[in-house]
Amino acid sequence: MSKFDPYDHLNVLLNKDGTLTRLFDFPTTQATGDKGHLPGQSVVSKDITLNADKKTWIRLYRPSKLPSNDKSVAKLPIIIYFHAGGWIHFSIANTMIHESCNQLSSEIPAIVVSVEYRLAPENKLPAPYYDAVETVLWIKNQLDRVNGEKWLRDYGDFSRCYLYGVSCGGNIAFNSALKLLDRKIEPLRINGIIMNQPLFGGKMRTKSEMRLATDTFFPLPVIDVLWDLALPQGTDRDHRFCNPIADGPYRDKIKNLGRCLVIGFGGDPLVDRQQDFVQMLVKEGVVVEARFDDVGFHGIDVVDSRRAAAIINFIKEFV
Repeated sequence: MSKFDPYDHLNVLLNKDGTLTRLFDFPTTQATGDKGHLPGQSVVSKDITLNADKKTWIRLYRPSKLPSNDKSVAKLPIIIYFHAGGWIHFSIANTMIHESCNQLSSEIPAIVVSVEYRLAPENKLPAPYYDAVETVLWIKNQLDRVNGEKWLRDYGDFSRCYLYGVSCGGNIAFNSALKLLDRKIEPLRINGIIMNQPLFGGKMRTKSEMRLATDTFFPLPVIDVLWDLALPQGTDRDHRFCNPIADGPYRDKIKNLGRCLVIGFGGDPLVDRQQDFVQMLVKEGVVVEARFDDVGFHGIDVVDSRRAAAIINFIKEFV
């Protein structure tokens, strides 16, 4: 492994100023637009600026067949989505992420708010957590009957909001949920946190990390580099952004998080950390639904449609 180059594996070059040159352009898909519904199209989408100064934005999704405005008809849950990408890659405009959100919106069904958070190393942690908090506060403001975003205001159930993250997005969902405990977000309510293969770490190696150190997709040197790029300067992998098991005053807040769904796979180098994380949540009094499969690897749902469908079903049952 001494000759292995994690930057080459990630398709990036590390520049002298600490930024990255990303060598691969991932395919993108445009939103349909406010009136973009075509025959056979189950979901429509549109882009909205979140913070122009930070260059953050959201892509909003809704099913094309909507519930009635009749108050007796249940409105749709609101799922706030944080994409994968190891802190450094992807945009919510990338086709892979766009299609995942289409599927989520159609099959739950739900209003999905996909967040274009700031990437590392140009914006180190906790920047994405603040972007997540800003998104939730923006959603809260859409309750305004005059100026509120119509898709959310008319069809979203603000008492059934969920934070959903994949890989590093799962980390964002957890850490932003902790931050939101200190904010006034009522009448919006975070009804649950969904963490799909969440990315956590620590200085002490786990058995699964050692066993899968040369994993084809997510080898240990790559995981270490991603943390080096994302963590605040001068910190290490036992910082609480990386290692939620570490002791600290924030642990007192965990019991107030509410329901959590954690999904993982036995062939993921992170699986031991994910299971330790579940045990920590339970110990702190959090109601946790843990869905672990002995078979599968980190990101398997990207290439295995059956696993992707199974995860959708877990989420459907949870919300």
